[in-house]
Amino acid sequence: MRLAFFGDVVGKSGRNAVVNYVKDNKAKNGFDLVVVNGENSAHGFGINSRICDQFFEVGIDVITLGNHTFDQRGDIQLFDREKRLIRPLNYPAGTPGSGFIILDMPFSKKKVAIVNLIGRLFLEANDDPFSVMSEFLNQYKLGVNVDAIFVDFHAEATAEKAALARYFDGKISGLVGTHTHVPTADSQIFSKGTGFLSDCGMCGDYDSCIGMDEESSIKRFISKIDAYAKMTPATKEATVCGVILDINDEGLCSNIQTIRVGGILKEQKDCEI
Repeated sequence: MRLAFFGDVVGKSGRNAVVNYVKDNKAKNGFDLVVVNGENSAHGFGINSRICDQFFEVGIDVITLGNHTFDQRGDIQLFDREKRLIRPLNYPAGTPGSGFIILDMPFSKKKVAIVNLIGRLFLEANDDPFSVMSEFLNQYKLGVNVDAIFVDFHAEATAEKAALARYFDGKISGLVGTHTHVPTADSQIFSKGTGFLSDCGMCGDYDSCIGMDEESSIKRFISKIDAYAKMTPATKEATVCGVILDINDEGLCSNIQTIRVGGILKEQKDCEI
């Protein structure tokens, strides 16, 4: 099975880029499953039902989120209505929506779990991702009642991401980090078969401050008065940043490779095996 995952989609530029990429490449590159982090897709802050529909229409199967999950207050009901939109599993009990989805793959007859977690270092207080993921794995076991488990870990600290992935090495198919909007170069497969990448990077305009307009971003750093300047997404050509995991019959990662297409970053799109 081939799973494609694309990092934080930022604003209209990022939306258009990832929509066009998935529409043109899902079938061509043999993506059985496409997952996208959409937490910055609505003008940089959160997501709404219109964007969800746009993503699903082109073949995106699951949307994950992060610390901007509920920024679009008018669409809170969306989280209970749309099961393919998941928020961090380690949000407190009673939070709208679900932190995971179990998908039945129509052709392979396999069951795939997609899980969203959020880190605690340098982010707001949330439940412990290690214990929450352990509880999840007590219910869903790789090779027993699910055939693959993929985790989007939305976290600031690379050490927290690496620690979580290594703690569950061999128990999950892959863990890819999001949130920093900067693609890392450490894609690897751990000794027990879990694929890992510290951060997928963003789908957005890199001629910016991590996807946001540079002028307002700079003002927030140099002036107390402008500390709360309105942030708007950058609008030039976006780079699509993603990662591909090939998952074998044991539910473990047999190959991992990154995608960078378009915009100002150096291209990397060796997705043909």
